Amino acid sequence: MAVSYWRVRILVTNDDGVHAPGLLAVTRALARWAADASPEDPRQVVVAAPLANHSGAAAAVGTVYEREAVAYRSVRLEGVEGVPVYGLDASPALSAIIGVLGGFGPRPDLIVSGINHGVNVGRSILHSGTVGATLTGAQLGVSGLAVSLRTGPEPLWWETAADVAVALLPVLAGAPARTVFNLNVPSVPPAALRGVRRGRVGPAGIIRSAESDADMSGRARRVAGTSSDGSEIGEIHLRLGAAIPSLGDVGDEDPEDDASLVAAGFASLTAIIGIREDTSTGADDLMRGALAHLQTTLEAR
Repeated sequence: MAVSYWRVRILVTNDDGVHAPGLLAVTRALARWAADASPEDPRQVVVAAPLANHSGAAAAVGTVYEREAVAYRSVRLEGVEGVPVYGLDASPALSAIIGVLGGFGPRPDLIVSGINHGVNVGRSILHSGTVGATLTGAQLGVSGLAVSLRTGPEPLWWETAADVAVALLPVLAGAPARTVFNLNVPSVPPAALRGVRRGRVGPAGIIRSAESDADMSGRARRVAGTSSDGSEIGEIHLRLGAAIPSLGDVGDEDPEDDASLVAAGFASLTAIIGIREDTSTGADDLMRGALAHLQTTLEAR
């Protein structure tokens, strides 16, 4: 069910850490948005983000079953003194879970995660802690927006991404519960942004290949030696792909892929979904075959 845009509580988190400039930029923008509300229809913003950088954490929560509590501390962010801000000894996904389940007040209506320092496009979406926090919230019934900014030369235009994020709030609030948007924005002044386009999840990845002595000449897998038990130790060279934070070469991608759109100066917006059962016809056929095979094999024992 959609939520009321005029009476909405937003949980802000990220994966770069509670002191990251991107989180500050989006929190400032949300604080201004909340201040514009009428007393009859208040808007609330609360920040619950990791104390440390958890980039690449995806939706990991760690071994929560090995501890009885999650440590936190209140944090002061300049320019948003009216917004409660908490830093947690937790991953982005765990921060989202704690925030949604009442760790810092009433259940939020929406989650805004970011602004990430670097794009989250293509295959890298799967590994993003920024995205993982919103997908985790969606599993608990809360819609979310993951926001990322392409890195590049200073100054980084955090405000451009923050403005686009706030402009999306009415749409996100009016969408069905569990809706998740992934927004990637080029680092350009607001006037230089060419627009917002629907981006397809492209083939871009952070790692293009893992190269060993079987496929490299001159830069072969480096064997550093052996350990005390005689096992080989060394290094595998990684060749990076287009989905690095600053966005690499997208020459082999389609113009409507998310990475290509950002490279062309557009903000890319993609609706994404998390883990769910595959109920397609092909999956049903595959499951029937697998179950029949297992039944026959087990009965033959």
